[in-house]
Amino acid sequence: MQETVRNRELDEEVAEHRDPDHEIDPLFVNRWSPRAMTGEPLADDEFLPLFEAARWAPSAYNNQHWRFLYATPEDDEWETFVDLLFDGNQWATDAGVLVVIVSKTTFDHNDEPAPVHSFDTGAAWQNLALEGARRGLVVHGMAGFDYERAAEELDVPEEYEVEAMAAIGERAPPETLPEEVQDREVPSDRKPLEEIVHCGGFE
Repeated sequence: MQETVRNRELDEEVAEHRDPDHEIDPLFVNRWSPRAMTGEPLADDEFLPLFEAARWAPSAYNNQHWRFLYATPEDDEWETFVDLLFDGNQWATDAGVLVVIVSKTTFDHNDEPAPVHSFDTGAAWQNLALEGARRGLVVHGMAGFDYERAAEELDVPEEYEVEAMAAIGERAPPETLPEEVQDREVPSDRKPLEEIVHCGGFE
C-alpha cells in the first residue's frame, strides 16, 4: 500500500526513473535538473521567492555565508554571465535568470576562517532548488564555467569564494536542446543508501 501511494505522488516522468527506498516527501524526489528552457523572461515575483527560500537555510553562528549574484536577459550584465559558461553549458543561455553562487569564507563575528562556508551555502542552494521545483521551474546547478573570471568580472571580494552557477527558467520540451544533450534530459537515479550511509566508521 505504502509503495503505491508513494509512486502515485511522484511526477510521472520521475517515477519512471526514481524509486525511493523509504517514504519521504515527493518534493525531494521530484526535484531534478532539466536543461531545456523556453528563454522566456521571468518576472521578479516568479524567481525572487527562490532566493527567499535560500535565505532561511541553517547556518553556523547565523553567519549566512551565501551570496547570490544574478542577471536576467534584460540586464546589462547578462552577457557577462553568459560569457562565463563553458561550451557544454551553452544551453543555459535560454534561462530566464543566471546565478553565480558565492560564499563568505570567514565568520562575521571574528573574521576567522569558516570551515563550513561551503556546507552552509550548499544548504541555501538546496532550499532554492527545492522552491524552484515546487513552482515547476527549471533550476539547474552548474560547475562548467570559468570560476576565476567570475570572481574577477563580478568584483567578488577576496574573502568570498565562487561556488557554482545556476540557471533558472521556464521548462521547454527536450527537443529544443542540442542533440548531444537531449538523451540526458531525464531524472537521474541515486546511489543506494548502503553506499552513502555508514554506521560508525567509513567502512
